[in-house]
Amino acid sequence: MKFYVSIAFLDTPEIIEIAKAADELGYDGVGIPDHVINLETLQTPYPYTKDGQRRWQPFTDWPDPWVLVGALAQVTTRLKFVNTVYIPAMRNPYSAAKAIGTAAVLAAGRVELGIGVGWCREEFELMGEQFAARGKRTDEMIALMRELWSPGWTEFDGQFYQAPRLEMQPTPPPIPVYVGGLSDIALDRAARYDGWIGDFIKTEDAIERIGRLRQLRAQNGLSMHDFTILTPLTDAYTKDHYRRAEDGGITGIITMPWMFYAGPKASLAEKIEGMRRFRDDLALDG
Repeated sequence: MKFYVSIAFLDTPEIIEIAKAADELGYDGVGIPDHVINLETLQTPYPYTKDGQRRWQPFTDWPDPWVLVGALAQVTTRLKFVNTVYIPAMRNPYSAAKAIGTAAVLAAGRVELGIGVGWCREEFELMGEQFAARGKRTDEMIALMRELWSPGWTEFDGQFYQAPRLEMQPTPPPIPVYVGGLSDIALDRAARYDGWIGDFIKTEDAIERIGRLRQLRAQNGLSMHDFTILTPLTDAYTKDHYRRAEDGGITGIITMPWMFYAGPKASLAEKIEGMRRFRDDLALDG
């Protein structure tokens, strides 16, 4: 079982110290969320809360994930970086491919690209991208970016994107792609890639979705070998809980360890101490 520390909603300067501590304490990675802007009012309901309200307060930090990875890679040696999640369809595919590829080079292959199709229509419109057909565009963008990340010349002729013969440098190490989301459509998409990222979910519900992923993979002649499943769990906090999750097929947990000890208003020192206690109390071996 792997353990990733979520850096969602943290002040940006804290993130550097949290990542350094996670690296030193033996955590496997950090989870990096993504929004470009936060609009004061929205017509689009947030899909991951019962009342449709956002989980964060105005003026919460949302640092650019690829600038952040480039910085964190220089102060860590083994920590991996996964998006929770990045929205490709809200971006230009060439700019996105360049930023992701450069970060992967600077991180020496420690980038794991977690993607979603996005939920906020207003943010898409502000970025100048269509909200409609964003799922199809996401799939095509991943195909295009994988071509751009390959060595040598490449061409691309898709429904939404066309590329003449070109090359993009630097060429990054392999970048696995994980798909986030809880819906059936998200699971269908995840089964075609390298992994699935869940949201806050009970262990039983996560294991149920893993069963669905197993079926979908089998239908496409794919096994679950090397298929990554990362998720936060709402009902796991003991060693036995995590063993059950691992037995059910979950390969990694995304967590904020300090929440178990000092709560959401923890200072930086309390956050790092909470990370240390979490490792010690559960004797987690990764």
